[in-house]
Amino acid sequence: MMRVSAARSPFVVALAEALRFYSRLPVPRLPAETPLTQEALDFPKIAPAIPVAGALIGAIAALAILLAHALGFGTLVAATLAVATGMAVTGALHEDGLADAADGFFVKASRERRLEIMRDSRLGTFGGLALIMTALLRVALIADLALDGPRAVAMALIAAAALSRAAGLMPLALLFPARRDGAGATAGRLPVPAFTHAVLIGCGIAIVFALVGKFGALRALGACGAALLAAWGVSALAEHKIGGQTGDVAGAAQVACELVCYFVLAIG
Repeated sequence: MMRVSAARSPFVVALAEALRFYSRLPVPRLPAETPLTQEALDFPKIAPAIPVAGALIGAIAALAILLAHALGFGTLVAATLAVATGMAVTGALHEDGLADAADGFFVKASRERRLEIMRDSRLGTFGGLALIMTALLRVALIADLALDGPRAVAMALIAAAALSRAAGLMPLALLFPARRDGAGATAGRLPVPAFTHAVLIGCGIAIVFALVGKFGALRALGACGAALLAAWGVSALAEHKIGGQTGDVAGAAQVACELVCYFVLAIG
């Protein structure tokens, strides 16, 4: 009876939908899910569950780095395995958005042409450079954090994964869709209360895990502030370049938030 009740809990259903969207994990359909929720993702409904889904995804990357450490690999190899595991679990969802956004934002073209470039599946120069630089920074920062010990870096991975997915929703809350179709248009504009709820949960998770990792309250709060600032920066850039948000913009925001979280936690 308890299992059935849990499977019908609105939050559990929202978490299952969030995991199914943000990862390649084989999340089963729950009895409480209707055909509508299976076909169309309701972001206002699942927003509070998104940082929890992020924490679970981060936990898998954390397990990878702990296993690599236990097997005696060096920090650089362990960090690379953790980043690769995260990308495998998510199907490089956010990295795809980052590459498309970089290709569209930094080319000299009209707004309409930028949106066409972002929709093109081919990888351009700016997108390629963005993927290389962010991957290198991720590996380097995680390797740096690993110098504080396996527990510290594992907690940092979980904190950053939860926080970045919550803060990365900011473009959906601040901006209208830049085009009439696509992931951003389907999601629509996220109500500010739903975004705020997600951010509070994401910051709460990040602070708890940062404290467990012995990063201290100051760096934990700093990571939250930096992530929100990075998301605002990506949102402002998107409004300037394409006049709104798309799914690619949200993906770019998540990567930016994750990176600044690592930067702040690695200070000192």
